[in-house]
This record gives sequence, C-alpha cells and structure tokens, in this order.
Amino acid sequence: MLGFVRTDNEALVSCLGDPQRTVAAYRELLRRGKNAVGAIRAGLRDGNPAVREGCCRLLDHLVDTESTDELVLMADDPDARVRIAAFHALACDRCKGGTCAPGPDRVLEPALHHLVADPDPHVRAMAAELVGKFAHSDPRAVAALRASHADDPSPAVRKKAGWFTPGGTVYERILPSGTE
Repeated sequence: MLGFVRTDNEALVSCLGDPQRTVAAYRELLRRGKNAVGAIRAGLRDGNPAVREGCCRLLDHLVDTESTDELVLMADDPDARVRIAAFHALACDRCKGGTCAPGPDRVLEPALHHLVADPDPHVRAMAAELVGKFAHSDPRAVAALRASHADDPSPAVRKKAGWFTPGGTVYERILPSGTE
C-alpha cells in the first residue's frame, strides 16, 4: 500500500520528513483521521523539523482538545516553519470543519509574545492572525496589533497587523453581530 515498506501510523509520521514521501504520507494520515492522532501528536517531538511541521499541519485539520496545548507548545519550537504551522493550526477556523477553536485563555499570551518578539517575520505575521481573532474582545490584542502595525520592521507584518486593527478590512469583516 502506498509504496511504503511499513504503513502503520508511526511509520507514516516519520515519512513526513522524507521529501519523496511526505505528500503521500500526509494524505494517508489525514485520511485515517482520528485513528492517527496519537501518532501525529507523538511526531511533534520528532528530531526532524519537517516531521514536526507536518504534524502541526495535520493537527490543523484533525484538532482535538488535547492537541491544542501541544500546538501551543510548538509555538516555541526552534524551527520557524514549525512555529508558523503551529500558529496557523491555532488560528485557522476554515480547516477545522466546525470544531471549536481554542479560546484566548489558551492561545492569546503566546501569540502576543511572538507577535512582539519572534525573530522571524513570517511567524510574527501568523501570530498577528491569531491575535486578530481576539481584537473584538480583548484590549491587549488591539494594543499589540496597533503597535505591530506601527513599528514592526517587516512591511508584511505591519500590513497584516493593520488588517486586524479597528478599521482594518479583516477587523470590519469579522465584527460580531450587533456591534456595528
């Protein structure tokens, strides 16, 4: 099956680090869904950053309550690609198929920290998306986004932060009903 020597979940997770096999392994793990989540969570501790990144991307689609805390921990991974994938998984509602996204009590503090302090501009941009989810409900989010919009060294981060500040395109589009 799939041209792999082994096709158990753990073997497929390790194949996420092989450029020749990553796409097929990813698709098969996604197809296996909840049955593969334990192996995917274990893959977050793999020594290969490509495996950790792939596991974050899979958990974006297969998220469950137990995985949220692990994704928050991945926001501090030494590899920027892993941090980007972790923040995307925490921020993106579209990929989750109706599953409830984590609340500010679990994700806002790490997102605020990385929006201000992460050395990678792509990570800061993803952190801005996560912080932006709380711009209507938490003044700290608005303050951090405004500061990033004004002062971030990256034009892309400044632009994205501006989308989520009051008056920004995304901020206005996601206004909670009854707050116009």
